[in-house]
Amino acid sequence: MRQFSYERASGAAQAAARVAEVQGAKFIGGGTNLLDLMKLEIETPVHLVDVKGLDLTEIEPTDDGGLRIGAQVTNTALSADARIRRDYPVLTRAIAAGASGQIRNKATTAGNLLQRTRCPYFYDTAMPCNKRAPGSGCGALSEGAFSRQLGVIGTSDACIATHPSDMAVALRVLDAAIETVTPSGMTRRIALEDLHLLPGDTPEQENALMPGELITHVTLPAPVGGTQSYHKVCDRASYAFALVSVALIRQADGTGRVALGGVAPKPWRRAEADAELPNGARAVMARLLVGATPTEENAFKITLAERTLAAMLKEA
Repeated sequence: MRQFSYERASGAAQAAARVAEVQGAKFIGGGTNLLDLMKLEIETPVHLVDVKGLDLTEIEPTDDGGLRIGAQVTNTALSADARIRRDYPVLTRAIAAGASGQIRNKATTAGNLLQRTRCPYFYDTAMPCNKRAPGSGCGALSEGAFSRQLGVIGTSDACIATHPSDMAVALRVLDAAIETVTPSGMTRRIALEDLHLLPGDTPEQENALMPGELITHVTLPAPVGGTQSYHKVCDRASYAFALVSVALIRQADGTGRVALGGVAPKPWRRAEADAELPNGARAVMARLLVGATPTEENAFKITLAERTLAAMLKEA
């Protein structure tokens, strides 16, 4: 790990301004992803601004009947909150499906959303990766590459990495949004569907935040009810990232919402696919995964996603 300087933030606006003004600075919250990347010298910040001490650890009701979740609320605390378990059970189930209990005790809400891909070529500094070294190429698309775990839709010729979060998939199906503070002290609201960017020709640009912009809260709209479930298919029973995950909200009349994880650079959802839920899993996936460009190794994910959703609909 390379040498770096460190400071504790005194406020959200001060933290944002500090990261913006120091080239190569990063925020650190729980550190469950950043510290690993620093040890591998994939992330090499020269300065860390610690935001753990900010007053962002509460889950509060909103005027419209939803919830406002502080960025520093841990994954464990969020999944265990009685209001989340009662009104947003898909979120509790998604969080419980991710990582280990020890990591969930440290990992934060904002950090979970901003964690970086687990693509093996991103983590291997001996291999080319356009996320890690723009212009170097995509190791996952090279001849003989291993791409079984990687994306089938929303990808590009520059990158086929997936977003690793389970929590983000549930938040997407719930129509969550984030609140931020900019380096100038202004606040803004961003729908979760707009937070994560598709790679295109610039896969190193992973989200819509400006340099130094700090996530302060995640907001959930009023509960939508229905039967809510989350199913994750992975290579082993625990502590593994999804090959395919499905977040489902189904109402009594058969309508609802579907979001996928493990298949794209962001939680994947399309409104036109939601409209097909009364017609079954095949109809949903025909809309949700239209335009998919899988590799030979990961084409099975399209069938796996359909079968997973079909099983969930039958159970619901």
